[in-house]
Amino acid sequence: MAVTRLPAAALSLKQFLQRQRVLGIYRNMLRTVRQVPDPGDQKYLRDWARDEFKRNKDATDPDAVRMMITQANNHLEDLRRSLSLAR
Repeated sequence: MAVTRLPAAALSLKQFLQRQRVLGIYRNMLRTVRQVPDPGDQKYLRDWARDEFKRNKDATDPDAVRMMITQANNHLEDLRRSLSLAR
């Protein structure tokens, strides 16, 4: 029997990379929200992003996670597009 030092809940490489991608999208979303000129809109968008990511943090189905990543990227691009039009 092989002895391993990894904890039972260790992520696979694929899961780790997917997690890093999600965290990167989250950080980019919050950075982009900081560019919104109205503080009230900033708060609304920041709270919305946090709630969405928290609500889906326990998702484990790879297909569902990929779909959520795609949706998050689309939302991020929409926000960036809206900000560029507002300038």
